[in-house]
Amino acid sequence: MKRLNRKGVTLIELLVALVICGMVAAGIYQVFIAQSKAYTVQDQVTEVQQSVRSAMEILLRDLRMAGYDSDNLLSTIAITSPIANLSDNSITVNYEYYDRTLAQYQKHTVAYWRDGGSSRLIRQLTVNDVAGSQETLLENVEYLNFRYGVDENEDGALDNWVAAGSIGKSKVVAVRVTLTARPVQINPDLEKISPRTLVSNVTLRNLCMVR
Repeated sequence: MKRLNRKGVTLIELLVALVICGMVAAGIYQVFIAQSKAYTVQDQVTEVQQSVRSAMEILLRDLRMAGYDSDNLLSTIAITSPIANLSDNSITVNYEYYDRTLAQYQKHTVAYWRDGGSSRLIRQLTVNDVAGSQETLLENVEYLNFRYGVDENEDGALDNWVAAGSIGKSKVVAVRVTLTARPVQINPDLEKISPRTLVSNVTLRNLCMVR
């Protein structure tokens, strides 16, 4: 009659198995933590990229309207300066707007600037010389810069990109906007996320208006 092998697991074998299981569990945990951090970072990067793009679209929309005047006989609005208060980090645009709800023509003056204390991109709309509240378009703005494309020889073509202080008597025919923002650092354990920058050029369509 064949005897059964009743040999059990020794203490050493059990300890070795526990160590191996612990190492595997630790490896899985480290992979999980790394993947979780990577997902969080990617999510923050995506969020700030979308926020920068949305803020830029609003700014460019107003720049494209700069100097617009419908010339409607029922309108008493006169736009004499499409862009004003030009600087390297702020700008003001003027254009005519027809409010369908109120059935009236309005003068819209829109100012953009970066608030250094709060690092916010601010937009303020003034309607018929009545200033509205300041609107925050974007948080954590590290850099806002405007460069101006000028027509120096009055041939209708862009000749050079210059800073606000170098415009002189040249006509501004385009604006280049550089906007940089940083994601909110929610988790201090994560690596510091680099800021995201978007650069856009817009041609001023109402070129009959001279600065």
